[in-house]
Amino acid sequence: MQKPVKVQDKYYLKSLHEEIDLYDRKLAHMAKYELFASEAERETAIGKMTAKRATLARTAQKLVEDGVEFHPSDLPRSFRPQTESTEHANIA
Repeated sequence: MQKPVKVQDKYYLKSLHEEIDLYDRKLAHMAKYELFASEAERETAIGKMTAKRATLARTAQKLVEDGVEFHPSDLPRSFRPQTESTEHANIA
């Protein structure tokens, strides 16, 4: 039995971007609100989550370099230029 080949197209890239955005939100919540027994445990948990996010980010970057198309609006907030995110904050 062969493993099915992962289809790495624009839809896969979009889901990667959504997952990266989710990890960004999880990291922000963990850093600000999550309760840990010690600061060392907090740093360990944040480190693990950051490593998972970095793997996703590398995969997404590779797909972009390979020429997979995407819409700029699909980018995670952490990948967007800083000026764009402040414009949306001023609108709200």
